[in-house]
Amino acid sequence: MTGYYANKLAAQRLQLCYEIAPPRVQRYLKAEIDHVLGRIRPTDVVLELGCGYGRVLRELAKRAGFTVGVDTSTSSLDLAREFLQEAADCHLLAMDAVALGFKNGAFDVVACVQNGISALKVDQQTLVRESLRVAKPGGTVLFSSYSERFWRARLDWFELQAEHGLIGEIDHEQTRDGVIVCKDGFRATTVNPQGFRALAASLDLTAVIEEVDSSSVFCEIRRV
Repeated sequence: MTGYYANKLAAQRLQLCYEIAPPRVQRYLKAEIDHVLGRIRPTDVVLELGCGYGRVLRELAKRAGFTVGVDTSTSSLDLAREFLQEAADCHLLAMDAVALGFKNGAFDVVACVQNGISALKVDQQTLVRESLRVAKPGGTVLFSSYSERFWRARLDWFELQAEHGLIGEIDHEQTRDGVIVCKDGFRATTVNPQGFRALAASLDLTAVIEEVDSSSVFCEIRRV
C-alpha cells in the first residue's frame, strides 16, 4: 500500500479527511502545528516532509523565513500550489523523503508530522538519517506519531473517513493495539515512545521524546 497517499488518499480527498475531523481531532492537529512552530525562528529555513496539500506548511510559512515542502503525490502538490499561493517564500517539490535532492546542512528545521514516520511507508532509519543529513549543525529534526491515549479519538476519525469513502472499510477484527486496518489492505501504524527511543538508539542518536496534548508523541533530534 505504498502508493495509498500518492493515489487514493491525495489532493482533495486528503483535504476532506481534515475537513471532516471532529473537534477533538482538530485540537490535536492544531497542537501538533503549535509544537513545531515553537521550534521555528523567523530567520529559519524549514523543510516539511510529506507536505500533502500544504495544510501544515501554510502555518510554518507564516513563522519561518523560507519553507520547502516535498511530497511524492503530484496531485497533492498541485492542490498545494493553490492552497499556498499567498504564502511568501514557500516552495514545493516532488521528492522522496528518503532520497532528498538537497545539499548537506540546508535546513534549520526538518519536520515530518501527522504520523509521517509511519504513513510515508519508508525505512525509518533511512528517513531519520536523510533528515539529519539535510539539517544544519545544531538544527532540529522533528517526527510525530499518535499517543496511545488518543486511540479512541483517532479510531473515530478513521471511521468517519471510511464512511465518506476516503479509506476502505475498517476491519474491526484486525484493528487494535494502535494499528488501524482497512479491508482494502490499508494499514495505519504508529511509533510509540519506546519505538522512537529504540530507533534513535539504533542510530546512536540522542532524542527527546515528548507527549503533546495527550494526542501526539514527538521525537526531537538535534544534529550535532
